[in-house]
Amino acid sequence: MLRCFLKAKIHMAMVTESNLMYEGSITVDSGVMKKAGMLPYEQVQISNLSNGERFETYIIPGKKGEFCLNGPTARKGLVGDRIIIFSYAWLTEEERKDFNPVIVKLDGKNRVVK
Repeated sequence: MLRCFLKAKIHMAMVTESNLMYEGSITVDSGVMKKAGMLPYEQVQISNLSNGERFETYIIPGKKGEFCLNGPTARKGLVGDRIIIFSYAWLTEEERKDFNPVIVKLDGKNRVVK
């Protein structure tokens, strides 16, 4: 049986831009993506600490410090909002035994602190 577990989390990213006229998705600092083990176009869930919104989209790589809500997701938050980005994986019972999620914590300027 497969079960869904947290694979990675980017904690406390600050939204730097909101682009309603883009096709959709969230742009994420490519260096932070790499540290979290997230890939371009991977499905993610986002929780906005500022307004309680939770939504799913996919990620695209961006510039250093960039976290941009694109397309319809731009309606889910404002520049300056703090968000958490979650990525999940389906694991077997055997895979789960030695699995630990990656947690990437950011400071107020979207720099990795842990």
